[in-house]
Order: sequence, then C-alpha cells, then structure tokens
Amino acid sequence: MAEQNLFLVVGAYGEPDTANEDYKALKSGESAGDYDIVGAVVMNRDKDGKVRVTEHETGKVSKGAGMGAGAGVVVGLFAPPLLAATAIGAGIGAVVGALRKRHDEKALGVDVDEYLPPGSSAVVAIVDDTWADKVEAALVKADKRISKAIDSGDYDELQRAVEKSETEVKGGAQS
Repeated sequence: MAEQNLFLVVGAYGEPDTANEDYKALKSGESAGDYDIVGAVVMNRDKDGKVRVTEHETGKVSKGAGMGAGAGVVVGLFAPPLLAATAIGAGIGAVVGALRKRHDEKALGVDVDEYLPPGSSAVVAIVDDTWADKVEAALVKADKRISKAIDSGDYDELQRAVEKSETEVKGGAQS
C-alpha cells in the first residue's frame, strides 16, 4: 500500500436517507469505472452520540464478526476513538491508542463533532489521490465535504491490526 497516496473523503449529512442515497450513487460511479474506492462506509450517529455503521465494504475479511476489516480501517482513519467503540477484539488496542494520540494532536482523522455530530450521518471513503476530487464531487447531497491525505503507514498498520483482531474474534466464535 506504500506506493499509493491515499485520501480520506467525507460527506456530512443531516439525514441518514440522504447519506445512503449518496453512498449508492458513489458505488454506482465506481461500478461504472469513474473511480476506484479502497473502502467506504455510511455512519449514523444518534442523538445520544452512539455511532452505527450501516453500509460498508466487507474488505478482505469475509462477512461475519465485527463490521468487516475494510469498514474498520475506514472508521479508524476517520476517527480513531470511534473504532475503539465500534470494533470487536483486543488486537487493535495498541494501534487504536497510537492513532488516537495522533488524532488528538490533529495529525490524523477528522473532527467527529464537525462531520458527524449527534443526529447526523456521514459517508466516509478511502481513495487513491487520483480519485479524491471525483469522489468528493460525487457526494452531491452532502451538507459539507472534506478530503484529507492519509499516511500510508497508518493505513497499513491499522489494516493489519483490524484484520488480526477480526481473525481472533472469528476463531474464538468458532471454538
């Protein structure tokens, strides 16, 4: 992954239905060959602040435990503290702690309260920088949009940790 220059693209929405519509349009554009998406999710935050991932790519790990490795990486790069609240498994603890520290220092991620305040939704995608402008423009119904560069080392480390964590959870569930 080190050869790619990745961007986090976020669209913020006041209504979950609008976020879902833009997500479907985003996936349609990818299917049509307009751009490639590494991973994408729709996140909803209720009025109490609880976050749910309602649409997501399954990533390299098959469906089952947790939210899927691809979705976990997207959530973790968007806001590391949310990954700790939404992911299952102890294997991600150290990585989430390091990412949270960088997030708190504003070196990583996006301000959750600005782009996913209570009672709102967001479409969050990871894309190669080649496609960042097109993907951001595809989120036509978003109230707010942002794209931000991702450190490929953070992406790789978080992906390995989330995949390992999900494997541990699946292994424990099968035994």
